[in-house]
Amino acid sequence: MGSVDGSIGVALVDYTSGMALGTVDGGAGLDLTVAAAGNTDVVRAKLRTMEMLGLNENIEDILITLGSQYHLIRPLTGRGGKGLFLYLALDKRRANLAMARHQLAKIESDLEV
Repeated sequence: MGSVDGSIGVALVDYTSGMALGTVDGGAGLDLTVAAAGNTDVVRAKLRTMEMLGLNENIEDILITLGSQYHLIRPLTGRGGKGLFLYLALDKRRANLAMARHQLAKIESDLEV
């Protein structure tokens, strides 16, 4: 994950429990365990909303834009990844959002859980 330009931190998260299964801290002081737990609620809410709307789709990613950061949430869709998501926080000034999304998709495809 350190290869993603502007990366502040990343976590692999179980959204059934809210636990971070693994983290890589980019040194920006972001508490990745708190971020993992909080973003679990975001994923659950979106999945519930999609179910209520009858949308039979997969979430590619969820983007949260802050003043100085991007937060990307990417639920894993491959076998063994059910119930997990990747969480990536980026420094907005140093990150290329399109490239980060592309790299996150590549990381997901290469990830063995």
